[in-house]
Amino acid sequence: MLSYIPNPLIIPIGAVIGVLVAAPVGPVNILCIQRAIERGFWGGVAAGLGAVMGDGLIALFAALGVNAISGAINYYRTSIQLVGGLAIMIFGIRLYFTEPGVDTNPAHYENATLGDFIWDIPQTFFLTISNPGAVLGLFAIFGGVSTFVKVQTYLDVFTMVAAIVGGSLAWWMGLSHFIGRIRHRIDKKRLRQINQVAGLLLIGLGGLMLAELAWKYAPMLFA
Repeated sequence: MLSYIPNPLIIPIGAVIGVLVAAPVGPVNILCIQRAIERGFWGGVAAGLGAVMGDGLIALFAALGVNAISGAINYYRTSIQLVGGLAIMIFGIRLYFTEPGVDTNPAHYENATLGDFIWDIPQTFFLTISNPGAVLGLFAIFGGVSTFVKVQTYLDVFTMVAAIVGGSLAWWMGLSHFIGRIRHRIDKKRLRQINQVAGLLLIGLGGLMLAELAWKYAPMLFA
């Protein structure tokens, strides 16, 4: 009977992991915050939901087999980093030159729903799973957690993944709610500046990923 009850520590620890994964500033986080500023609560939630789904998928792989899947990710890391770096730079360039889609006046988004921003979900999902830093970081967290919290059964695995997803989703909903309440103080000119800064940050982060690859393989090309 006890084998059907997950370790009670898994839920709070998984929720904390979800927040820790969602909170640090990175390419996906910058994009999600920008969406919340420009489009309000549901715009931020939609972008964050893609990141949550990506984190959940990575967490599931990590929980099911850290060593085997981590080895595969390391093997294909160059390809993942190349695709991820290019995608992040493309998103950054588009964001830099994109005019604010709506005025930040609350009246322009009070009737918006998640469905109005549904296409942001696959975008941030792709950026999440194509970022090797995020993938390997989550695997590293799982490796550390496994030393004091045993994830032994499939029930434990799915409970941990659900807790991570719940923690990450709670973070994005809370942050989107906060930004949604203050975004009306930002005029369209300032919003354009935010888009440009966010775009430059994304271009820079994507460029760093590609520069690391170039630095790594340059000696081989000129050997």
